[in-house]
Amino acid sequence: MGKTPLAGKKILITRAREQSGDFAAQLKKMGAEVIEFPTIEIIPPLHGEGLDQAINQLRFYDWILFTSANGVNFFWQRLREKRKPHRLPSSLKVCAIGPATANQLKEKGVSVHYIPKEFIAESILEGFEKMDLKGKRILLARAKKARDILPKGLRKMGAEVDVVEVYRTIRPKGGSKKMRQLLTEGKIDVITFTSSSTVDHFAELLKKEDLKKLLKGIAIACIGPVTARTVKEWGMKVQIQPKQYTIPGLTRAIARYFTHK
Repeated sequence: MGKTPLAGKKILITRAREQSGDFAAQLKKMGAEVIEFPTIEIIPPLHGEGLDQAINQLRFYDWILFTSANGVNFFWQRLREKRKPHRLPSSLKVCAIGPATANQLKEKGVSVHYIPKEFIAESILEGFEKMDLKGKRILLARAKKARDILPKGLRKMGAEVDVVEVYRTIRPKGGSKKMRQLLTEGKIDVITFTSSSTVDHFAELLKKEDLKKLLKGIAIACIGPVTARTVKEWGMKVQIQPKQYTIPGLTRAIARYFTHK
């Protein structure tokens, strides 16, 4: 693979603007022209009472689970707002869904006790199956809209699970005309999706359009199987998916796609 396998390729990033910098930089390094078009905006919960209650009771939990770097950032933002200690109780074990989430925790001086082999909820459950969770209290800090597989699976193992909303994703206002124009003018080679929310909001933005026709000749790249499943549910096809569900993994997979093509 050459140094600039993506030279001349126009790649659309749909993730939130504050998160897209590193991804854009990696793609540009490989020669791509990056178009940032966030289909999601990440904001605090509408009501923070549940999170505040969980923060006040942290010492009573055995585990805290973070399923995204966003969850970590908004959790610590709330700690600062409530003028709470920024260190977690020493008795509390921490699970991070993947390396990006783990890095955010490490930057905050938190030791991570468990990262699953694959960076999805199913893999977290596989790891916890080897532990005795009967009677254990687990705090799951995540987005408002998320799959129920994790809390259901943990409860089946005998754990008491509290799910708290630490952030929510919304669709930025407007943009459908501009998005349609980008796609119809043939200005995009790849559309990247890094979460199910980015997919849902993209499809909702173009809900009056024939997606199949609009996306003809454009490759769709997904960070992992959960996001890919959402793409397929909207009737779209996935051409690119990395073996490692990370931004560097996705960048390499896009480069490989064009190198082999």
